Amino acid sequence: MIDETTDMTASHLTSPAKNAGQVIGYSHSTDETPSHSTKLSKNDNQVAGYRLPKNGNQVAGYNSKLLIALFVGITFSLPVMAKLYKWVDEKGITHYGETIPPEYADRDRAELNNSGRTKVIEVPTAAERKAQEAANEKKRADEKAALEMKRRDLTLTSTYSNVNEIDLARNRSLQQITARINNNTSQLKMANDNLLGLQKESEGYTKTNKQIPASLQEDLAESQARVDKLQQNLEKSLAEKAAVEARYDADKARYQELTGK
Repeated sequence: MIDETTDMTASHLTSPAKNAGQVIGYSHSTDETPSHSTKLSKNDNQVAGYRLPKNGNQVAGYNSKLLIALFVGITFSLPVMAKLYKWVDEKGITHYGETIPPEYADRDRAELNNSGRTKVIEVPTAAERKAQEAANEKKRADEKAALEMKRRDLTLTSTYSNVNEIDLARNRSLQQITARINNNTSQLKMANDNLLGLQKESEGYTKTNKQIPASLQEDLAESQARVDKLQQNLEKSLAEKAAVEARYDADKARYQELTGK
């Protein structure tokens, strides 16, 4: 049976909705009772349960944010163009590739940018590389020396409050060294005296054309070795004393330079 609706009833395929409460494509009856149409919210600012912006500025804002998000997504999804290099082999043949073979790494080459233009990359010679390495080594040594100097300055100014304390510290350090020097000197004198006596005894055998006994020869050798060792120890102690004195003299001068005292 056909519903009694007005002759304004439209096909659900062609006629648009007559008011904001209907979805395009469904019929509208005069008694406002929908047949199988879907009715939207009576509020024009709501569509299918979602609240729309009340003014055009808000709509434009939403559209702008959508466009920005879409642009960012496209930008980050684009592939990054790899670098392209150009080099010439030993036969004069030009090659292109994303990487350069190791055997051609020490030759001049060119890098192509995105526009196809080439940028020549000059490879230093062996002498230039050696000079650069020497310069880098010197730079590292200078930086290390500067760091060590800064550390010593901090230690110096935090350890002493005046130059008299530096003199006292030097004297304390020299006490043990001086004691070793005196001991080495005394032992060296006795060893020399012993060696001298053995040498005189040996000369007595030589003057009388007698063979020097083996035991005397061994004593002579041992005595000479002891003298040599004591002499080395004495020289070492003397060098240590000179180094200590020089170090404290330098510390004293540096302390005065830093503090003005």
